[in-house]
Parts: sequence; C-alpha cells; structure tokens
Amino acid sequence: MKITFPDGAIREYESGSSALDIAKSISEGLARKVLAASVNNQVWDVSRPITSDSTLKLLTWDDKEGKTTFWHSSAHLMAEAVESLYPGVKFWVGPATENPRGFYYDMDLGDRKLTEEDLHILEKKMNELAKKNAAFLRKEIGKGEALKYFEEKDDHYKLDLLQNLQDGEITFYTQGNFTDLCRGPHIPATGLIKAIKLTNIAGAYWKGDEKNKQLTRLYGVTFPSQKELEEYLQLLEEAKKRDHRKLGKELGIYTMDDDVGQGLIMWMPNGTVIIEELEKLAKETENAGGYKRVVTPHIAKESMYITSGHLPYYADSMYPPMEMDGEKYYLKSMNCPHHHKIFAAEPKSYRDLPYRIAEYGTVYRYEQSGELFGLMRVRCLHMNDAHIYCTKQQFEQEFRAVNDMYQKYFKIFGIDKYVMRLSLHSPEKLGKKYVDEPQLWQETEQMVREVLISSNIPYVEVQDEAAFYGPKIDVQIFSVIGREFTLATNQVDFSQGRSFKLEFINADNKPETPLIIHRAPLGTHERFIGFLLEHYAGKFPLWLAPVQVKVLPISDKYLPYAQTILQKLKNADIRGEVDDRNEKIGKKIRDTELLRVPYMIVVGEKEMTEEKISVRRQGKGDLGTKAADEFILELNSEIKERSSD
Repeated sequence: MKITFPDGAIREYESGSSALDIAKSISEGLARKVLAASVNNQVWDVSRPITSDSTLKLLTWDDKEGKTTFWHSSAHLMAEAVESLYPGVKFWVGPATENPRGFYYDMDLGDRKLTEEDLHILEKKMNELAKKNAAFLRKEIGKGEALKYFEEKDDHYKLDLLQNLQDGEITFYTQGNFTDLCRGPHIPATGLIKAIKLTNIAGAYWKGDEKNKQLTRLYGVTFPSQKELEEYLQLLEEAKKRDHRKLGKELGIYTMDDDVGQGLIMWMPNGTVIIEELEKLAKETENAGGYKRVVTPHIAKESMYITSGHLPYYADSMYPPMEMDGEKYYLKSMNCPHHHKIFAAEPKSYRDLPYRIAEYGTVYRYEQSGELFGLMRVRCLHMNDAHIYCTKQQFEQEFRAVNDMYQKYFKIFGIDKYVMRLSLHSPEKLGKKYVDEPQLWQETEQMVREVLISSNIPYVEVQDEAAFYGPKIDVQIFSVIGREFTLATNQVDFSQGRSFKLEFINADNKPETPLIIHRAPLGTHERFIGFLLEHYAGKFPLWLAPVQVKVLPISDKYLPYAQTILQKLKNADIRGEVDDRNEKIGKKIRDTELLRVPYMIVVGEKEMTEEKISVRRQGKGDLGTKAADEFILELNSEIKERSSD
C-alpha cells in the first residue's frame, strides 16, 4: 500500500502495517515519541493496522491531537485508579480538555465525597499503575455483547451511551484491570505517562441537566516529564491570579445574579466603558472598510428560522419558543437571518456588491448549565457581527480583507500568537449535520484554503467542525501566559442565499445568488473582555482602561485643586476620578495600584503653588512634575495611538 506523508513524500509498505511499524522504519527515536496517528485525517491508535493507500501524520506531544490522545488516555488511567480504590464506582464520560489543559472524568461515587487527601492517594495509585506500562488494547464489539457487559455491572450510564450506537460503531478499550466503552484513540501504553497531578474536584449534573443526579467531576493533568509538569503548575498559579472571574469582581467589570438568571451578564459602569471603547474601535474600522451599520430585533417568527436552517440544525442551542396570536417567536440566536432580510428589502445589482452590513447584535443561546463559565460561556452575547454579500469573483478579496482586519486587531491588543482553524465538513454527515451539497462543500473549502495559503496565514485543518451552511475559520488566540481562547469566526455560506431567495442582477442582466461571508473579528463582548482581563491581568492599556487617571490629593486642603485638575481631564474626554478619602497618600497610591489605574496624579502644597502636578505610572512609579496641560496632551496622544502597553 502507498502511504503519503505530510511533506508529500510517498512510500510503500506492506498492507496491515501499523503507524508504529511505519514510525520504526523511519527511526526508533521517532517511534518512542509517537502517541497517535492521523490516518486520512482521522486520529487512530498507532497499533491499528492500515490496510489501504492512506495519508499519514505521526502525532507526538508537539501536536494538539497528540496531547489530546495523551490526556484522554490519562483519564482512563485515573478511572482505573478510582475503581481500584473505590469498587462499585460508575463512570459517565472522561474527555481531554483545552481549558483547563488536561482531562476530567464524571463519576458516580454513591455517597462518598472526595477530599484533597483522596487526590494525593489517587495520584500515588496512578503513578503505580502507569509504571506497569500496560498497553491500551482496542476491541470492536457487538451491541448485544456490550449491553450484556454493562447490564451485568448495573451501569446505566454506559447503557445510556450505548442507546445511540449500532453494531460496527462500538469499541472497548482495556488497560490493566480497567475496561471502558470508548471510541479512542489511545496512546500505546501507560508507561508514557511520567508526571501526574489531580487538580480539582467539582460537581457536574449528568448530561449537563440540573434535573439529573449530580456526579463528581475529577480533573487532572499529565505530562511526559516531571519538568513539564512543574512548568505547567507555575503557569497555573499565574493563571489563577489572572482569572477573569476574580478580576471582573475586583475591578467592578460585571456581575451576575440568580434573580436575573444563569449565564446572563450585567455590565457594571467599568465594564460598560470597555464595551463602548471596543464598539468605537469596531465602528471606526468597519466604516473604513465600507460597512454600513444596521439594527435588528431580538426576536423573530419561527418561519424565519426554518428558512435559515437554524431549526432544526440549531434547535438545541435556542431558547424555547413563545406563542402569541397563534404564532411562535424565538429569541434571536443568530443575527444572519435578520441581515438576509435587510439585503432582500431593496433590489440589488452587481454594482451594489460587495454589500457589507454590520451590527453589534445581541443574541441568546441556551447553553447547558454545566457548561456555563464566567464570561466565556454565557446565554446572552453581544456579537461583533457582519455579513458580506458578494460575487464569487469578489470572494478572495473580501475574505482576505476580513483576515487583514483580524491581524490589525491582533497588533492593537498585543496578541502575538494565534492560529486559524479551518473547520471542514464531514462527508458522512451530509443531510444530517450539514447541508447536502457535496460539490459546493469541496469548492468553497478549497476557496478558503487558497486564500489562507496565499496570505501566508498559519492555519490547521479540522474535520467535522464546519457551520451547517459552509466551511469556517475559527480564530484561536493565546494570552501572554499561553492560554488558548477561541476569539472569533469567519464563515462562508453557500446555502442561505438560496434559502432566502437572495439575488442581485448581474452584468448580463440575469438574477444571481450572492455568496455570503459571516464574520465577527472581535467575537463577543463577553468572551473578548474575559480574554482581555486575563491577557492584561486587569492592567488595561490607557485607551481601554475604565478609569484612566486617578487624582490623589495629599490632604483635604488640596481637594479644590484636585477637582480643578479633574475638570481639565474631563474637558479633554479623559476618564478620571478624585480619591477624596481621608487617608494617607501612601495608602491612596497602593489602593490605586491595586485597581490597575494607568496614571495617578498627586497634588499637594508644592503642586498647587506651582500650578503643576506630580505624575505616577502604573507599575513604573514616579514620572516627575509637569504642567497639567502638557500631561493631557501626552495622554491624548497615547489614547489616540491605542497602544497595547
């Protein structure tokens, strides 16, 4: 059989050779590092036989899929340790995770509650089991036999998972004394797991539904070496200091309340300032890019979402309908159907294209309660949304312009590390998860791929993560401490234009359906501000800081002069406050530092007499004395530049 490698090289191997056999034929050193293999873009166990011509990528710890396989295997190792210490435990699911890095397993421990001491005992047991270097063994099994196995164990959690599986879809994995229902893949053996840390105990409702039993969710992380674990734990400590939920409360950015509802954010004055500055940036950028702004309602009739395809494709993520006057109305989960109606409201010709409309639209999505997380997973989102209606000939230029917009924003916010995820469809799921147009899928995916390649933009391809109406790019960004976030999306839509009967008159005076680009370079306020809180550790750059300057009078005697300085700041549209507390100046300075205010102005006898101010910079200390008007000019220049420092 012929094996094609990522660099295009083709080699012949005996049919039935495994990825591990192939790795050994290249070098023993490589074989020792291989954790899994991508065979025809599907991640496999390295021991699984390959029987036909295939593409092959050998996956190591340096590959995302390698880490995912490593951590999923570690979840099985943890489950084996738990089962050996607490017989009778029942397991639900145990995936690898990105945030936090590592894995978890949801389990039913009956009445037992795990403690911190239990974690140390379990870690010791996991290390003991890992050293046995037990192989992960894959076994295909019939549904009847699988049902019998878990019926004998009285395990209704696994029996539930089996309900939607058929013969030919079911595999068991065994390592040591532990067997689990699992799709895989897994690393070759437990001995590759050299460093283990169980990080957290939490509760999680079965299937994410608060009406179901609450299970114990046990989190952990593992590495191929102790050194890597120690480096990660140091990073974890820094991440705790930067947790957006902690900083959001300390800095008065946002709040939530049970009476309002889970996942529904209320922005406080400081958070609202950040929102307004982000919207100002977006409007300036989009105006320069030829976008026109629109506003659409928060609800719509059922018929529109049937036309768009959100019903039934997206129904599970939408709030249930409201019935009025015999009609069903849904809270808006996407802005695009409304924007399509705006496009259709007036006749268009090819001279009107590209037609670009933008909106910071509010949308509502019913995330499962177990998946809600601070600002990162919420139920009400304010999205930097826009739609571009263009011809196929205009597509490359328009798609490239959107990517250029991303890179402009990366520079402004000091985002140095990013990657574009090209999300493709799965041919097996056409008509179920994706619009059934195989030729159009291939055509549009290649169009996107060519733009990325010609633009020299780093990207990876991911199967089975496209939107139902076309391929998309998900923008993955990394904070200064290396945490990964999904910022935004850039999507191609070859379906909804026809669904909504959108058309323009082309140069041949014939009706034609436009191609649609969905884009949201700044994502949502919720997720992006959550990222920025952690990225900057709450120390926002001057242009984005809720309070840009704090005026600190040394005593009440100098309050009138402090108020005069504050008024000068306000007249120059600089956000300032006076600390009029009856506290010593040292405490005022320390408290202002804790609030991450970029600049402090200290005023006392000398400053008032000379009609000057003493300036301090967050994290840099005393900058000396200068005239207020000179300082204001400097601030306005820094604000205008939108420096990320």
